[in-house]
Amino acid sequence: MKTSPINEMRQHILDTAQIIISGKGFSAVGLNEILQEAGVPKGSFYHYFGSKEAFGEALLEAYFSAYLDQLEACLTQPGVSGAELLMGYWIKWRDTQSDCDPKGKCLAVKLAAEVSDLSESMRSVLQCGTDQVIARLARAIEAGMADGSLLHQNSPQDTATTLYQLWLGASLRAKITRDREPLDTALRATHVLLGLPSSTV
Repeated sequence: MKTSPINEMRQHILDTAQIIISGKGFSAVGLNEILQEAGVPKGSFYHYFGSKEAFGEALLEAYFSAYLDQLEACLTQPGVSGAELLMGYWIKWRDTQSDCDPKGKCLAVKLAAEVSDLSESMRSVLQCGTDQVIARLARAIEAGMADGSLLHQNSPQDTATTLYQLWLGASLRAKITRDREPLDTALRATHVLLGLPSSTV
């Protein structure tokens, strides 16, 4: 199905905004800055979004939709064990979140603390999106248990929740330290939580 010009422009604005907001945050970025970077005439924002809050909801929904597609591709590679797929995901997280390029930054990490207190609707999108990520990680842990590459986990859901929260916290800590040591520590802890051999990172 062909995308309408309005939807194409709407997505273009969201794609442009994600990079800017990943670097500066939500509140610090004005609508005119986004429109100028996207090459869209000033004053046309409300043609595509009802409000800045509605724009924020759409931004997070688009982010999680793309992220979940990437996560699915990462965790469904034929001939690769569940343990290898999961560790590949965490290693990619470490490498992208320790990079200075805002294009690859996790929007959930950037916006969670900022917008959860500002907008209930945006907080709800964040909760729904992160819940879906955790659920997919839980299924990957179950698959690793089934193929024998992971030791028995009492609750894949609890393990997935613990790991995701660990990595969110490590990503925030890495912003403070301005190095990747918190993410390296998270990777070592992930090996332990999944019952895998120790890693040298």
